[in-house]
Amino acid sequence: MKKREKVQYAVAAALALAGFVLITVRLWGMRFSGFLLLGTALALALSALLERLADRGGGWAFVRKGFYFCISIVLTILCCIEIFVINRGNSDLRALPADAVIVLGAGVNGSQPSLSLQTRLETALDYLEYRCPEGPVVLTGGQGYGEEITEARCMYNWLTERGVNPDRLILEEQAANTAENFSFSKILLEEEGIDPAADRVAVVTNDFHIARAELIAEEKTGYGAVIGIPAKLPWIHLTVNYYLREAFAVVKTVLFD
Repeated sequence: MKKREKVQYAVAAALALAGFVLITVRLWGMRFSGFLLLGTALALALSALLERLADRGGGWAFVRKGFYFCISIVLTILCCIEIFVINRGNSDLRALPADAVIVLGAGVNGSQPSLSLQTRLETALDYLEYRCPEGPVVLTGGQGYGEEITEARCMYNWLTERGVNPDRLILEEQAANTAENFSFSKILLEEEGIDPAADRVAVVTNDFHIARAELIAEEKTGYGAVIGIPAKLPWIHLTVNYYLREAFAVVKTVLFD
């Protein structure tokens, strides 16, 4: 075995071990990164194997070239999508006023907001005070596994405890994904006299989620140009993890949703 192959296998083994730890221990919410490391380890191991087979001649050299070509295409596409996701996540439009606001739900720990939801609520509270002091606010999110209350109810409790007028808060407690968040919220906004296709609707979610949220709202559920209001996580490792995950989620949304 060549030295290069040994290095590739060693790196692949290290990545696989790290990925396995992240997945099984669910360390710091980094489960997706664990699967990504396993995939990278598999690609490295396969690359080393193809290098050895190609040295034997036959058609393996062609297979090796095809493998590297496919990897290059996939990485190029993912890099382009990642640039788009990062760009949208950092395009802060919070200075723009809105006629209505939608706050997208995230996980609830028992009855308390998770870190992601906490940052969304803090961002929403600031935006409601300075840019949308009177318009309707839809809090959207159902109840998931391990959650004692719906995400919408958790957001309602948090905001009203901090002085937001409960009369302007509208609870949408059925949605189980982002598409349903927008579809169900659209009906509620129309009941309040807001036309999501024409009026200015601000959407509060985490920065890494802005690109996909805008895509679903504008291309899948009939909204006009929504105003993305990004909430940032305080921990860089989680931010990187979720930004990487969103590139794959955008592909899924475009191709299958």
